[in-house]
Amino acid sequence: MKFTKVIAMLLCVVMVVAAFAGCTGKKQDTKGSTEDPTYADPYAGKTHQEVSDDLYEKVLGEFKEYYDKALEAESVSERFALMAIAEAKLLESGVMLPSTSNGGNYAISRVAPKTINSTLWGNDSDRFHQVIAVAGENFLLKSEVEEMKAKWAEVKGTGTYEEWVKKYLTDKGYTLTDEYSWPYTSDPVVWDALNSYRAADAEAIVNTYDGLLEYDIENVQQPALATGYTVSDDGLTYTFKLREGVNWVDNQGNVIEKLTADSFVAGMQHMLDAKGGLEYLVDGKIKNASQYMAGEITDFAEVGVKAVDEYTLEYTLEAPCTYFTTMLGYGVFAPLSRAYFTANGGAFGVEEYAAASATDAYTYGTAPDKIAYCGPYLVTSYAASNSIVFEANPQYWNKDNINIHKITWIFNDGSNPTETYDRAKEGTLTGAGLNTNAVAKAKEDGLFDYAYIAATDATSFPSFYNLYRAKFANFNDETVAATTLTANEQVKANLAMENQHFRLALSMALDRGAYNATTKGDDLKLTSLVNSYTPGTFVSLDEDVTVEINGKATEFKAGTNYGVIMQAQIDADGIAIKVYDPAADEGAGSSAGYDGWYNVEEAKKQLEAAIEELSKSCNMVIDKEHPVKLEVPYFDINEPYANRANAMKQSIEASLDGKVEIVLVKTGGSDAVNWYNAGYYPETGDQMNYNIFDGCGWGPDYGDPTTYLDTMLPQGGGMAKNLGLY
Repeated sequence: MKFTKVIAMLLCVVMVVAAFAGCTGKKQDTKGSTEDPTYADPYAGKTHQEVSDDLYEKVLGEFKEYYDKALEAESVSERFALMAIAEAKLLESGVMLPSTSNGGNYAISRVAPKTINSTLWGNDSDRFHQVIAVAGENFLLKSEVEEMKAKWAEVKGTGTYEEWVKKYLTDKGYTLTDEYSWPYTSDPVVWDALNSYRAADAEAIVNTYDGLLEYDIENVQQPALATGYTVSDDGLTYTFKLREGVNWVDNQGNVIEKLTADSFVAGMQHMLDAKGGLEYLVDGKIKNASQYMAGEITDFAEVGVKAVDEYTLEYTLEAPCTYFTTMLGYGVFAPLSRAYFTANGGAFGVEEYAAASATDAYTYGTAPDKIAYCGPYLVTSYAASNSIVFEANPQYWNKDNINIHKITWIFNDGSNPTETYDRAKEGTLTGAGLNTNAVAKAKEDGLFDYAYIAATDATSFPSFYNLYRAKFANFNDETVAATTLTANEQVKANLAMENQHFRLALSMALDRGAYNATTKGDDLKLTSLVNSYTPGTFVSLDEDVTVEINGKATEFKAGTNYGVIMQAQIDADGIAIKVYDPAADEGAGSSAGYDGWYNVEEAKKQLEAAIEELSKSCNMVIDKEHPVKLEVPYFDINEPYANRANAMKQSIEASLDGKVEIVLVKTGGSDAVNWYNAGYYPETGDQMNYNIFDGCGWGPDYGDPTTYLDTMLPQGGGMAKNLGLY
């Protein structure tokens, strides 16, 4: 979330036989012919809901079964262990191939490292008020960056790093600046923090409001709009005392009203009314939130969020939730100015909101001058596909303690692969990540000595496999990214994608190192590779736990990483993938930094198993003369991304002996929007225009594995739609 969202593929040796829909093909002799048999669509005439329900049960039913068991665990550690087993089943299903995370590339910067929060979950890592940046032409030296990182590790949690960095840089002769500029590639579509799950929206809006608690640059959660909180003995009630004297303002800085406990009540109700993709986070967590969304309760006073008095806020949970406070750094708990919302056409109540938002009078969140602010910055200028300017909020409660007073985001359409580097070099941008083209240019310019390797994060960008592709041109424009597949080839691709062995063959066939090298460079091709959806080190056990793995009681000691348990289940199932390596990260253990999926020999075995099953069930013919054709839309105007798409094509086709053909579909246009419209912007699975898509990802919203796994649940899982479902 981070609302960004993801890629993935998988593999197996001794495989669990995949269930697949019955289908019939018109049997005919194909020897010496390039024509395929005629394939019948087993789902013809069924609704998208019916197709989704059927395919989900067949493909992800086992994952859901183990996930549900995890929810019934008696302890946090037992839940972590069972979640790891559930994720093993998800990976074994082959619906996605975990590919890369953010970072792991070369970068040059004028920003001191670790002065942006680096917590792995939530939106606080997109807040920039504590950034410490230097003015002038020179970038920070690699040696200085490393020295500051080492100091951060030494003093983390003491609250001293920020002042130390300021002194360190001034002692080195640098002049600090209160301006920060950064590139962005996708305009916010919605400016309402409570009505969008997209990263492009959340990353901008989060700088306009504060949360109850926020993680600082040392990754310690600190009071923000709340000055403190208490938890009831039964773990069900969290009571927050709010900071007094905080005002809501418009984007000109004019005071609208006081921020009170009611602002959080209004925010929660609006979020549940709008159902913009965030509501799943509180579904089953906040008391009666699920019942309210389902219409079983219409009086919002029965939902577990309450203004006890003007500055006392109370949340009541359905059951104890040990990670509840880690969720507060995400937009789902943002406050809302009730007065400003209603003045811009908003209404409260599921039906009332639906009616109001359908009228022209509803303008809330449609632009940055149509929201209220209580955070460090006001959006003072916005031009789509050009720039966004944030300036310090003169009414901000903590205005004397922010380092940056002006933030400028500059749009990059991606057509020039060195544009970010060029702008950083000229000083228009504060820094830049370096792709392969920019690395070459930096070396020519003598600036590569400033380059350091950027840290990776917990975001996962997988390759998603569309289990039942129903759209064959972009949802918003039937002329864009239109398919070249015949109707029969479309059905054949869907039938093949339904087969577990076929999906695993694809995942094992891709040399992800070569794929990643096209954008990161050959020397960093493994740095940002990930092998699981949830990082293997995301959580660990607090106590010894014994769980069953394939009927055998297996004990895992306190301190065991999540990834160890994932790998234990995968090994027990005989699947030839490595999602966790205890020797990785210099022996600390990791699920990242190596390729645990690429295995040509096993890919061929998986494909042969798929061919045998599909031949029996569908009379399907798969060989070099009759390949399965799969379309991959790609960002063709950007050279590194075009190279990446071609690397995918070459690797898969070579590994599978030409029995699978990757058809690259140019999305065209002057920027990445058409590419995003193929698989990032669509709201539902039946709008996804691809067989394979690698243009979106997922970042965690809070500190528990469910922040990832919930996205793969039916009916509301934010990423299940990327499988063509729901």
